[in-house]
Amino acid sequence: MSGLVLHKISDATGETLDVVVRACLGQFPDLQVTEKRWTMVRTKDMVLEALEGIRQTPGFVIFTLVDDALTEQLVHGCRALNVPTIDLLNPMLAQLGNYLGLERDSRPGSQHVMDADYFSKIEALHYVLAHDDGQSLRDLNDADVILVGVSRTSKTPTCIYLANRGLKAANVPIIPGMGVPEELLNADRPLKVGITKDPRRLVQIRRQRLKMQGHGEDTDYVDPDAVTQEIREAKRLYAQHGWPIIDVSRKSVEETAATVLQLYHGRLDGGR
Repeated sequence: MSGLVLHKISDATGETLDVVVRACLGQFPDLQVTEKRWTMVRTKDMVLEALEGIRQTPGFVIFTLVDDALTEQLVHGCRALNVPTIDLLNPMLAQLGNYLGLERDSRPGSQHVMDADYFSKIEALHYVLAHDDGQSLRDLNDADVILVGVSRTSKTPTCIYLANRGLKAANVPIIPGMGVPEELLNADRPLKVGITKDPRRLVQIRRQRLKMQGHGEDTDYVDPDAVTQEIREAKRLYAQHGWPIIDVSRKSVEETAATVLQLYHGRLDGGR
């Protein structure tokens, strides 16, 4: 298995880097990555601190710094250390500014203005965390979206991604041998989406999970026949209630969230 040390350097929270890096690394599933984060880097001393960390643990550097002087300092420092760099924002900002004939605003972190949209996302994230894995069912009807699915089908990270788009997303697990919560069935406001996955891929993921936790594999949780039946019963539940189904077998979290957003906005526009 290949390995990579990745330094992420930002003059803000690093959220932009996180999204781009996650999308890129999804194309290299067998790559083992060690990430080093350097956020709120807004002075020359902080750049020097990051460069020292890079010197101690050399690796690939990707950054978002809008201050030209800090960018130059970082690039020259990395060149001296013989490590590659990618400037994620400035080339695009320069091209866009030239096309529009406008001067860009070089304020660090200006993409994270604390406006109404920002606070809406924070509220949505709080809702997601409070309603993860079937928690707080009493106010489930306040959700915009409810993801329903068996264990290890990426419901939680998808809900967190949706929160970053301002949606209050809850997720409810389907547990073999246990009925579906009445609160889920009675919730008539949210869009309910059934999540499914190829049983073979699901078994692989669950086995890795058990291994990480130090558990054995003598359980229906990773038995291929049991998992296949689990998926089959989940699909039957979705069909019974007319919930749209998303197969996440070959989808990234971002792709799954994009599909959910399409369904959500289609529903708002009068679709189902």
